[in-house]
Amino acid sequence: MRKGIHPDYGPVVFRDRAANYAFLTRSTMTSEKTIEWEDGNTYPVVDVEISDVSHPFYTGTARVMDTAGRVERFERRYGKKG
Repeated sequence: MRKGIHPDYGPVVFRDRAANYAFLTRSTMTSEKTIEWEDGNTYPVVDVEISDVSHPFYTGTARVMDTAGRVERFERRYGKKG
């Protein structure tokens, strides 16, 4: 890698404010805010709106779409083939 063209890659805490959940990972993102982690070290913290903990797809709280009704409405509108 060429020197001086890549951002720093280091430990960062991502905090999901909606679910009150945080996880430590490595990233090129930075922040002025910091947090003291469970290991006693201080890391930059990035607040995110949604993560796998609060996203409806992963939590199983997603709405169920009425696909049968959509198909019937399509067939009424454009006719049944065959």
